[in-house]
Amino acid sequence: MKKVQLTETVLRDAQQSLMATRLPYKDYEDILSDMDKAGYYSIECWGGATFDSCLRYLGEDPWERLRNLRKNLPNTKLQMLLRGQNLLGYKHYHDDVVEKFIQLSIKNGIDVIRIFDALNDFRNIETALAATKKYATKNTVASGCISYTQSPVHTVDKYIEMCKELKNMGFDTICLKDMAGTMSPYEAEHLIKGIKDAIGDMTLILHTHCTTGMAYMTLTKAIESGIDVIDCAASCFSGGTSQPSTETMFYALRQYGIDTGLNEEIINKVNDFFKPVKQKYIDNGQINPKSLATDAQALVYKVPGGMLSNMIANLTDMHAMDKFDAALAEIPKVRADLGYPPLVTPLSQMVGNQAVTNVLVGERYKNISKEVKNYIKGEYGNPPAPIDEALSKKVLGDAQPVDCRIEDCKRTGEEFTDAKEKLGELCRSEEDIMSYICYPDQTLKFLKDRKAKEENEAVYTIEAM
Repeated sequence: MKKVQLTETVLRDAQQSLMATRLPYKDYEDILSDMDKAGYYSIECWGGATFDSCLRYLGEDPWERLRNLRKNLPNTKLQMLLRGQNLLGYKHYHDDVVEKFIQLSIKNGIDVIRIFDALNDFRNIETALAATKKYATKNTVASGCISYTQSPVHTVDKYIEMCKELKNMGFDTICLKDMAGTMSPYEAEHLIKGIKDAIGDMTLILHTHCTTGMAYMTLTKAIESGIDVIDCAASCFSGGTSQPSTETMFYALRQYGIDTGLNEEIINKVNDFFKPVKQKYIDNGQINPKSLATDAQALVYKVPGGMLSNMIANLTDMHAMDKFDAALAEIPKVRADLGYPPLVTPLSQMVGNQAVTNVLVGERYKNISKEVKNYIKGEYGNPPAPIDEALSKKVLGDAQPVDCRIEDCKRTGEEFTDAKEKLGELCRSEEDIMSYICYPDQTLKFLKDRKAKEENEAVYTIEAM
């Protein structure tokens, strides 16, 4: 019997896409023991924007969240999304930082590390792959990920060559990450058949979103064409800018005689658990109706779900939702100016923020963000196509962008020492140091709050005695 397995995304990308990653651990802790019996290929539960949101918005230690997930999901592979040399931040980190982060991720419970580079510049994922192999346990899977998009320079042949390169680099599996949900059924068929012919029996995974309304058709054609694993979300957290429904795909695949390994009773129980959770966030406004809708214009804008929900949240905070349509229309123009980068973190945020700035200021590129300037300087890697000449000259003058791996001369170890000194008595672990290196301001505030909370609890305990 043919088999297609499912990764459940409700704990990471589904809630990231629908509610900008604001789902606290306590809201889903009680269902984890059941999820552990569902038979998923993996549960995507960490990485992406979860690390940032834990520290910035939820008052959680992301490492403690991971350890709790591991404790409550002992029989299921835990999966994270890692942005290569960016880790979970928005800049490139030194090689020794990347290596240590991956060591700690595996130590604290991660099994599947899905590694990608926003520009598909594979120089930027070599260190992460090497570290994953170095610290691997018997359950560790290094998954090489391609950021899928369409442009004049992105072709089927180009993607097939990328997959061959990932296989030769030594990855265990390959994932096609269609973050904006723009892959059509036609493209899925030709792309996946070509890739499977090139990589043989190596596991091939498809990650897509429902943003444009094509995801179910695309998954169906992908399954017919030989895909091995698909990413889905518990149905109440599916659709819109999220992934297709886990239960829906389970039923459809069963009728085709395809084995998923899923327990029907459990996956329905998981969905029933999350229904009131979702309703709570609809009621308090954290899930915006725009994130739940289908928007075929995303086929033009190429905007991924997480980018869209964050853009909505940011414009709402600035009381500027009246500029939403104009900012959306500006995104493909900025993307073309920057050489057609795939719109995935951190490039999606950089392009999106620049588009919003252009619209709010009323003049294109009057204000250019530091991150976009660094991108134009070559500090994120090679763009897929040349950057607009006038924009490049505005940032670089007569200089040329860097054309080398920025980290080649940066292995110093000083960041760990500096971070430990700056944190002082607030620091209790290597994980605290790593959090500070990735997000210094947010981590410092979190650690101070943690200390204050513990001191208050100690006083309360003494008074109660």
